[in-house]
This record gives sequence, structure tokens and C-alpha cells, in this order.
Amino acid sequence: MNHMTRRALGLAGLALLLATAASYAQQPPPVRVRGTVEAFDGTVLTVKSRDGQTTYKIKPTANVAVRGIVKASLSDIKPNSFIGVTGMPQADGSQKAVEIHIFPEPMRGTGEGHRPWDLMPNSTMTNATVEQMVKGVSGEEITLKYKDGEKKIHVTPETVIVTYVPGSKDELKPGAKIFIAAAQKKDDGTLEAAAISIGRDGLAPPM
Repeated sequence: MNHMTRRALGLAGLALLLATAASYAQQPPPVRVRGTVEAFDGTVLTVKSRDGQTTYKIKPTANVAVRGIVKASLSDIKPNSFIGVTGMPQADGSQKAVEIHIFPEPMRGTGEGHRPWDLMPNSTMTNATVEQMVKGVSGEEITLKYKDGEKKIHVTPETVIVTYVPGSKDELKPGAKIFIAAAQKKDDGTLEAAAISIGRDGLAPPM
């Protein structure tokens, strides 16, 4: 292979990388939806945001995963449970749990890690495995381990605890309270959702 051929291939590879990067850069970030169903015609779901300021038009994918959200308790959390915690950072580096959602075993590993969250200002989300549970002075202390580290979680009597159960699109009725973690914005302004969580018995998904 001569110098000119190698140079041409190198430039072609660079162009492909730049085109791929540009394609990813053009993709809008996922949209989180928290709100109440106003209508569903079988194709498009109309949802009013919790603050009443936004109306979303959402198209569930053909194989959308619909999950119910039901109340759970601290006793449902065991060592090795995989859970998600919306927390507020504390001065000692721990997290005060605002809500905990317990993932069923088939969902183990979902979104594993620690990251900023948008439920409230400065909140975080930690999806990880329970390594240890210890009684604290004013609640339970849970040590969570994930692939890049660990977090100490302080559970208080005010912490909301829920879990997931199987659901269906039949539950997408007016008045249902839903949460979508990562809807994709489409060119026509609608959102596409591959997974929808629905609160059961009037419960609003707390995440």
C-alpha cells in the first residue's frame, strides 16, 4: 500500500469518525416526563406535566414496556437487592433518601451508577446493589455499591418506598399518573417512549 493510498484511507476514516460524532451530537437529549394522562387514542398519549405548564404528545413504541408502581416497605429491601435512590447530598458525603424504588430481578443493572437528578434542585440518583443495611439513630443506613464506587444512604420515616409490577397499555387512561425516564424527541415535536411507569391506586411515581 503506497503513501497516497494510506493517506486517502486515513482521511476517509477521519471523515467517518467526524460524521458519526456529528450524528450523535445532533441527537437531542432524552426527555423525562412526569405527569397525568389526559388522553390515549391507542397511538398518541397526551400527558399534562405535574406543574401543569406543559402538554406532551407521546408515541409509545410498538413493544413499549409498561410497569406499575406500587407501595413497598423497608422490609422489602434486602442485602443484594438492586434499588434506585433519589437522594439529597449531605455534608458528610452521604445521601438522604427522598424515595427508593426496588427493581425486580429482571431489571437488575438498570442505569447503574450515581448521577445528578432533576426531581428537585441538587437531587441525585443512585442505582446500585445493597451491600449492607444497618440501623441508625434516626433510620436505616444502607450501603450501596456500583461499578464505580459506593454511597451511604440514610433512610428516614419520610422516605417513599415503591417497587415495580407488570403493567399494560390498558392502564394508560385519563387520570393515570405516569413517569417516563427517557423519552426521545422526534422531528415532528412528539416524544417516543420505550418504557412507561404508571402509579397504581392514585400513587404518583415518586422518582
